[in-house]
Amino acid sequence: MKTTRDIGFEKEREVVKYLTKLGYKILGTNFKTCFGEIDIIGKYHDTVVFVEVKYRKSLSGGTPQEAVTLKKQQRIIKSAIVYIKQNDIKNNIRFDIVAVDDNKIELIESAFSLQENLYYF
Repeated sequence: MKTTRDIGFEKEREVVKYLTKLGYKILGTNFKTCFGEIDIIGKYHDTVVFVEVKYRKSLSGGTPQEAVTLKKQQRIIKSAIVYIKQNDIKNNIRFDIVAVDDNKIELIESAFSLQENLYYF
């Protein structure tokens, strides 16, 4: 039987294929820092995109995107700052969520953003 983690990785692989078909260049997956993990990092035109993948088997507990709480967003942003500094990124950046259920994949572009002067460390 598949674990929740196995299913999560499977859905992330599906999203990588989906984003690639849309024209994204995948720069990395499962980027880990002391703050958390970024599921997918891609580039779309001149923008580096940090993607959070959320899967829900059932929508009875809410939509997948509703599970990306403010606290989760803050961890993703802090991890993105680490990536940006490590890779000397000068491009535009964006934070997307890809909501996945058993019926569809939905890309939510610019789902949240980095607020200026808020996340310096």
